[in-house]
Amino acid sequence: MQKFNRTFWKHKKVLVTGGSGFLGSHLVNLLKELDPKEVFTPGSFQYDLRNLDACKEVVADKDIIIHLAGIVGGIGFNLTNPATMFYDNLIMGIQLMEQARLAGVKKFVAIGTICAYPKFTPIPFKEEDLWNGYPEGTNAPYGLAKKMLLVQTQAYRKQYNFNAIYLLPVNLYGPGDNFDLQSAHVVPSLIRKVDNALVQGENQITVWGTGRPTREFLYVEDAAKGILLATQAYDKPDPVNLGSGMEVSIRELAEKICGIMGFRGEIVFDSSKPDGQPRRRLDVTKAKREFGFSATTSFDKGLKKIIEWYRNNKGKL
Repeated sequence: MQKFNRTFWKHKKVLVTGGSGFLGSHLVNLLKELDPKEVFTPGSFQYDLRNLDACKEVVADKDIIIHLAGIVGGIGFNLTNPATMFYDNLIMGIQLMEQARLAGVKKFVAIGTICAYPKFTPIPFKEEDLWNGYPEGTNAPYGLAKKMLLVQTQAYRKQYNFNAIYLLPVNLYGPGDNFDLQSAHVVPSLIRKVDNALVQGENQITVWGTGRPTREFLYVEDAAKGILLATQAYDKPDPVNLGSGMEVSIRELAEKICGIMGFRGEIVFDSSKPDGQPRRRLDVTKAKREFGFSATTSFDKGLKKIIEWYRNNKGKL
């Protein structure tokens, strides 16, 4: 992996929205090691980025903005909150980028989502395929809201020469993830279900869908490194995937987690629940070519780390 350029960060004032969130907390810890002049992580209670005045305030006097803040969740959360997913994610990004431009911010890093890709995208997902169809229905409002930030970055670059870039991270996992079964993504959701079954002495767990869809996962610390490498070295209008290049079915994922956690009961797949997108695996060659990023944490090692973290912290969740 490419090394960090400490000289680039030395005198920078950096705003990280969502800096106390799952990805944000890992990114901020890594960023502080690079010793920038300032790292500002506004909390959502004090600065509601759906509010224009809040956006004006947080961007003032900043050199770089890394926009991680968003409303996120698993399939169930997306199904019950489509309007919230669309409006909140769209309005935050649109207002923040416009205020950053007006404030003279030197670089804006917009974090998109794998959900922006069409439902039936050829494997591996190439950035050029992003507009070749409609996103998978269960998360389309979220995916499209985030996708509009790509349109905005490119439009602002063309009209205003505003240095904005757009990154597409795949499904993230790792220590500090969201384990709330009402809104968690698949990895922490399965870990919690398995742990609950072990604690309660149950002999089966139920998993949404058929188990056939595949997903790619990127360890959260690797994602943080990729974003910071892109921030310091990438200055082009084209979107860039951030991923690991691996692919695992939901069935295989459930079996891996059960094996690591020592659960020997039955895995029941509820096919009445939606599967989501049929397959996900990214083409990750552009990130390596453009700014030297490649994932370094193997999936099995990453799963063991997140399970260990959950077991050590579940009493606080």
